[in-house]
Amino acid sequence: MEYLLTGENAAALLTLTALEIVLGIDNIVFIAILAGKLEPAKRDRARSVGLLLAMFMRIGLLLAISWVMGLTTPLFTLPIMGQAVSGRDLILIVGGGFLIAKATHEIHDKLEGSHETLHQPRGSSRFASVIVQIIAMDIIFSLDSVITAVGMVKVANDPVTGEPMRWVAIGIMIVAIMVSIAVMLAFSGAIARFIERHPTMKVLALSFLLMIGMVLVAEGFEQHVPKGYIYSAMLFSLLVELLNLRMRAAAEGKVQATRV
Repeated sequence: MEYLLTGENAAALLTLTALEIVLGIDNIVFIAILAGKLEPAKRDRARSVGLLLAMFMRIGLLLAISWVMGLTTPLFTLPIMGQAVSGRDLILIVGGGFLIAKATHEIHDKLEGSHETLHQPRGSSRFASVIVQIIAMDIIFSLDSVITAVGMVKVANDPVTGEPMRWVAIGIMIVAIMVSIAVMLAFSGAIARFIERHPTMKVLALSFLLMIGMVLVAEGFEQHVPKGYIYSAMLFSLLVELLNLRMRAAAEGKVQATRV
């Protein structure tokens, strides 16, 4: 226990928790959009199931850390580009492509409208379809999150035996994941309802997912894009849209005041 209760481990826990929350924002948005297709009574359940599945997947990947790190081993080399492709690269490329296709479809549906609801499954089958899609993207986001967390945590050596205390690092990461998921569960409903109330915000959220999908594909081809640039652009766009919402609300208030 004395190995866990140190200032260095506490700082690592706080840093990892904040990182997991930031990395989980796109996951929350994706889950909120998918859950929004369900009946209102099932949306909260779908969001909770999606986030809990993400937590168990991340913990499972941490416990299978040797397999996760093995995913970075090159599997083959692209004949045209001469680039080595690993299992992680394949997952990122396929997952990013799926995210791009899904976001593009949703944006087209919002702009043009569609009649797909006539052909969609209903009841438990539709709920299962949403959960399957959430699981597919949970795998992508969890893999990226776990590899990032593993790269950040420093494994200390046992002062007695001198052996690396990997169980301490894994314990810190598991606690960080559980705390971050608890925070996301607490705020996911409010975020989802906010997105649903404002159609332009939903289009912006889908645009974020489209950008994240492109970044995942680029990462799969070893074209690294600094996460700070991505989240800075997302934050700036969000602030601009919040200002637009405030201005529209103020304008509507003035119109109603003049009518009275």
